[in-house]
Amino acid sequence: MSYFKPCILIPVYRHGKACAEVVESILEYNVPIILVDDGNESETKQYLSQIKQNHPDIELVVLPQNQGKGGAFKAGVIRAKELGYTHILQVDADGQHEKEQIPIFVAEARMSPTALICGYPSYDETAPTHRKNAHKFANMWCAIITWSGKIVDSLCGFRMYPTETTYRFVTKHYFDKRMGFDVEILIQLMWAGLDIEFFPVKVTYPTDGISNFRAFRDNVRISWVFTRLFCKMLVLSPLLLWRKIFK
Repeated sequence: MSYFKPCILIPVYRHGKACAEVVESILEYNVPIILVDDGNESETKQYLSQIKQNHPDIELVVLPQNQGKGGAFKAGVIRAKELGYTHILQVDADGQHEKEQIPIFVAEARMSPTALICGYPSYDETAPTHRKNAHKFANMWCAIITWSGKIVDSLCGFRMYPTETTYRFVTKHYFDKRMGFDVEILIQLMWAGLDIEFFPVKVTYPTDGISNFRAFRDNVRISWVFTRLFCKMLVLSPLLLWRKIFK
């Protein structure tokens, strides 16, 4: 690829302290950073303001109200497009993901510039059983909906997106902007014909970490996303069958 300009996008909601630590840990990779303040309260805003003060080159997008992870991601993608970045590495603000994988994902995106490069979790001893089971359940439904076993993991938030394709999707299509976001955008981009590659990312769950996941509300929301996608799969079934036969 003759022109390659990646950035790191970090949607932030309630993870001000953790985000500050994440930023400090990834500066060494010399990849430009975009932070999205997803309608945070004053404490997190103070952390983000301090990050911006310490590192003026970091781009800070501020949303007046909480939009959810998908909404914050959309705002970040639009800004990345405006700034001319060709690829966007989404990194979660809570510090769960192995930062040492950043140069690997950047290198893979350079070699496969039109592909979506995804992480799948390599768990350590801190991973709760219910989190592992949730990933297995979601991955099972992804296999059913896509008629494929290509999706190794659908919930890991460590991904490198090609900007142009992603920009077109987030600005022209409806998608879940909260906890169903990671699943939906992955399946929708796969249906759109994007190649998908997976690489392991070590995941650690801090015992004192803040979680934005609300079990009942968000499981209902993710179930609704799968229901919508299943219905869309029925409509797309002739196309999926054609791809299955001729690819």
